[in-house]
Amino acid sequence: MLKPADIMDNERYVDIKEENLENFSPKDFFKFADDPIDKKTAQFSKYFNHMLTEGFIMREVRSPASKKVRIYERSSRKLIDVLMLGSNNYLDFANEPYIINKTIQAICEYGIGCGGPPLLNGTTSLHRRLEGRLAAMKGTEDAMVYSSGYAANVGWATGLLNEGDFLVYDWQSHASLHDSVKMGKFTGVRFLHNDMEDLDLQLTTVRRNSPKGNVVVCVEGVYSMDGDIAPLPEIKALCKKHRALLCIDDAHGTGVLGKNGHGTQEHYDMMGEVDIIMGTFSKSFGVTGGFIASSKKIIDYLRFFSRSYMFSASLPPSVASSVIAGMEFMDMHPERVQQLHENVEYFVNGLRKAGFSVVCHSAIIPLLVPEQYNVLKLVNMLHREGVFVNGVMYPAVPKDRQRLRISMMATFTKEELDFAVSKILFVAKKIGWMK
Repeated sequence: MLKPADIMDNERYVDIKEENLENFSPKDFFKFADDPIDKKTAQFSKYFNHMLTEGFIMREVRSPASKKVRIYERSSRKLIDVLMLGSNNYLDFANEPYIINKTIQAICEYGIGCGGPPLLNGTTSLHRRLEGRLAAMKGTEDAMVYSSGYAANVGWATGLLNEGDFLVYDWQSHASLHDSVKMGKFTGVRFLHNDMEDLDLQLTTVRRNSPKGNVVVCVEGVYSMDGDIAPLPEIKALCKKHRALLCIDDAHGTGVLGKNGHGTQEHYDMMGEVDIIMGTFSKSFGVTGGFIASSKKIIDYLRFFSRSYMFSASLPPSVASSVIAGMEFMDMHPERVQQLHENVEYFVNGLRKAGFSVVCHSAIIPLLVPEQYNVLKLVNMLHREGVFVNGVMYPAVPKDRQRLRISMMATFTKEELDFAVSKILFVAKKIGWMK
């Protein structure tokens, strides 16, 4: 596959050597900083058009989000039905009838929106009920709801931490946390991914320079690119050692990890041991929005100091109702979470039996593709065979870490998973990746 330098003006791109992962931005890759808008957009158009020739497809979903979706292709103007193995809708709640009916009821009762921010006219009884349920699920005193997960991650950090405070965070944290460091007045300190020695070293250095300052360690429960899980017990021990608070971004852990789907804390039997928990509704709950769960004092503080909460329109009541209904469904049907765990195990074993090397810890299944093969074409070929997966390639990941990023859903049957494995093997053989 050609590099941007092969199709663009010389010296118009940066060869990224770090693992940016979730923090990747095209602005890190293309050297457009000093260009006029018309020039940099024209340069990018060359690269984008090249991606289209290499196999990139602009896909448009024209059916409810579920395990099977109908896709419209702009280029061919055709509709195709595919198995959805590229969604964060892990529990298949986005099209669950019980949740849909509860959402419709909420719209009929509360309308389509609040018309204001939470602190003014944007908090309904549904919002308060949701916050109470979130606190119970996460083992905290209280919770607050944001309009998005991005807003929640930016909001808690910039709202809680001030000049002289420190946020020590995993390098592979989501872009929203990296952005909070850029926006906040506090000092951000990165440590190597899931590296406890480096975390200990960074905390030691921070405490040497600031013996009495506020320090928060922030990690993700499940990291969204590789699906690996943070070693929470070891991190908690280091937080106690260095007098730091612990925050966990449990976006991909909520609804996935633990017997009841309550997240990373439940996975490690550590309910109530995390100081601040961030999460989203855009994964397992199938809608949009985010939340922070913590002590009542921290939540009360953030309601007035978190700007992304104060200056954003409140989450629509219908969305709050959708999440409440999702929690109710989880309570009524604990087998849904168990089925997700079983599907992950069955699918991964199927890939391994087919000859693929797979390391999997959660509902995110990274299938690494050798550097010599075109990931865009692989995704395109699988699409034609009826399987939707996401391709991740350089510069979003290092060149030797390009992958098919596969996400599991609880409602897949074994026959459907067998079909997906067979198609992945088929296209891998077709390009020469597998024999």
